[in-house]
Amino acid sequence: MAETMKDRFHHSGFTLFEILIATFIFSVIVTTIFGSYRAVFSTTDRIHSGMTSYEMIGSALDRMAADIRSACVALPPGYQPPKGDDPPDPYRIIGDQGSLGSDGFGRLRFTSFAHMPMGKDRTGGIAQIVYYVQILEDDRHVLKRADHLSPFPDVENTGNDPVLIENLKSLKFIYYDHEGTEHEAWDSESRQFRYATPTAVRIKGEIGNDNVSFFFETMIEFFVVREPRE
Repeated sequence: MAETMKDRFHHSGFTLFEILIATFIFSVIVTTIFGSYRAVFSTTDRIHSGMTSYEMIGSALDRMAADIRSACVALPPGYQPPKGDDPPDPYRIIGDQGSLGSDGFGRLRFTSFAHMPMGKDRTGGIAQIVYYVQILEDDRHVLKRADHLSPFPDVENTGNDPVLIENLKSLKFIYYDHEGTEHEAWDSESRQFRYATPTAVRIKGEIGNDNVSFFFETMIEFFVVREPRE
């Protein structure tokens, strides 16, 4: 029997079931493709964030290394341990937990020839350097670097000091004596440390947010040290 025009039209089309199957397959393919793109973009963002974070950390540690290696240390016979009400050594090295110690943030204060003049003031000299952590209004923690020429302030300036590291989650300074023993704090004016200065300091920290963390660690030697007294 000859095929009618109606039969040919019917055989050349698609059933509703076939269309639904094709639509489903197409949606699966599109979802997979866009999911792959999202994964690629997400990975790229994380890589870029990591590169930016480590660039910031690298610059900060370079600055800290230059400061510490240029530390100014008073040596005998010019230096004598404090007696009674004697004023403290202006070039002392003090490492403690600072005002935020309970949150795991260390603080380091010392003097250095690596003063960085700011603005139009190009005066050089020996500066008191303080690394300290400050909490911003949005509850983020930042590491700041105070840099002041004599007369040295008793505390860090929490105003316009430059930021070295942002989004800080922890910061720890570990000090090494002349025998290589680790100490979590230091005071070069203390009998406990026999009025010596540390030979090196190890800096450990973590930055990031709730989703990702980046860790850093380095050790920096003091080029000039004061030997412990007998």
